[in-house]
Amino acid sequence: MKLGTVRARVPSAINRSDESNVAVGIALPQYGTIASPKTILRVAVEAERMGLASLWVSDRMLLPTKPKETFDGDPWPEIFATVYDPIETLTFAAARTRKVKLGTSVMSALFQNPVTLARRFATLDRLSDGRAIAGIGQGDFRDEFETANIPIKRRGRGFEEFARAMRAVWGPDPVSFTGDFYNIPESRIGPKPVQAGGIPLLLGAFAPASLERAARIAEGIMPTAGRNTTIEKLSQTINNFRDIVRRAGRNPEGIKWILRVHNPLEEEKATETRALLGGTPQQAAKDLPRLKELGINHVFYDMNHPAQVPIGTQLVLLRRLVRLIKA
Repeated sequence: MKLGTVRARVPSAINRSDESNVAVGIALPQYGTIASPKTILRVAVEAERMGLASLWVSDRMLLPTKPKETFDGDPWPEIFATVYDPIETLTFAAARTRKVKLGTSVMSALFQNPVTLARRFATLDRLSDGRAIAGIGQGDFRDEFETANIPIKRRGRGFEEFARAMRAVWGPDPVSFTGDFYNIPESRIGPKPVQAGGIPLLLGAFAPASLERAARIAEGIMPTAGRNTTIEKLSQTINNFRDIVRRAGRNPEGIKWILRVHNPLEEEKATETRALLGGTPQQAAKDLPRLKELGINHVFYDMNHPAQVPIGTQLVLLRRLVRLIKA
């Protein structure tokens, strides 16, 4: 069958609206000089031990020596010279953990085949007993599209079709899909995800067209909190997206936001204007109730980029934040 309009369900993996606290996760050290099996395993094990809710990885194909584009206006970070594969890294972490959710934020979907990527996520979900969260994006840079031998014009309509094809693979057999970019002959394709309703699918979406696409096909979006992010800006983004979801004929109350935080936690109290969720754990904890009011009930810290905060420091500060949340 061809997958038509998606009536997305929100699996329990990310539906925490009934909990009083905001769930907090951490990005694994999968890239740069700090990336190694030892550091990845250390963060995964200690994160679960301290009560963090989730582990996260991102995706980067290469570090071009003569890039065709800047990296969001800046030179490409040297840390992208070494990047452990996202799903393999999460599978490695899954073998030594039992409860934490395992998410990608985000994986460049178009560089793969939708059947292959859907099965990789389903395999992770099976091996982790239903802990996978599939955050996907359509890719950014020409160097990576050329390397993957995928035309950059595949973004947009091709990405939406890719996501629908993935959902078809996660659905009941026999699977079939017919589109303009991707076709799946009627087949049996397994394994299927453990999670009822399929793996939660969230999109990295910022531009208006991307937000409209997410409103049609995803359980939610994954905004980023950087130095210039404020509660007011987040509120505007969320309210705007809720309106887009309504226009798409879906209930905005079922949509989820998982916020990626690049503002690092610190030992010393911020004396200047503090970045959202930055500063000491005590300062960051004061921001969480305001996020909850906006409907954001899951955040995770990526303190590996742009600056790589030492692993030990990350874990100590997040442990303090978790204690404050649970107090």
